Amino acid sequence: MRTLTAGALVSVLLLGFSAAGNFVFAQVRSNDNRIAIMDNCLPGDPGWNPTGGCAQDPQHGDVPFAEFGALLRSPLTIPPNGFVIGHPSWRNEPSYLSVDSGKSVHVTNSGGRTHTFTEVANFGGGFVGGLNIGLSQAPECNPAAVVQLLPGARDEVNGLAPGLHKFQCCIHPWMRAAIRVN
Repeated sequence: MRTLTAGALVSVLLLGFSAAGNFVFAQVRSNDNRIAIMDNCLPGDPGWNPTGGCAQDPQHGDVPFAEFGALLRSPLTIPPNGFVIGHPSWRNEPSYLSVDSGKSVHVTNSGGRTHTFTEVANFGGGFVGGLNIGLSQAPECNPAAVVQLLPGARDEVNGLAPGLHKFQCCIHPWMRAAIRVN
């Protein structure tokens, strides 16, 4: 069991059955409005060095570069290239957030690699061609125009209009999030 601190992002899923025997669930959200950009690269693994190294806290990073590469695609996808799956520890947490209009969303790169949190019209590939397996680059993923968040960096998303907004990492395109503004 994990202990949650006052500043922790809290999202609880309640599961159960209705009186009719149907499976039901309800989601309880906090008003924290935070998204953590996460990865678990293994510090000290020389495989990460040619692509910028790994600045992850040694207590949290456990994914060697070879494992990261092995999970980019599934052997069950359609040959020859299939499509990108991506390592599951490279993610945005939560991947969906509902906020009230006028509220800010605080984004923190909690991983050991550089990431982006870029709003896109449609999810697509990023600007690192080798990670776009089966995806066309999203037009918004222009390396000269996106804000790259180094490990530990923070950003704030403000002024979103009501509706659904899509965000992705333009380096690791399977890292996606949607923010609904009510």
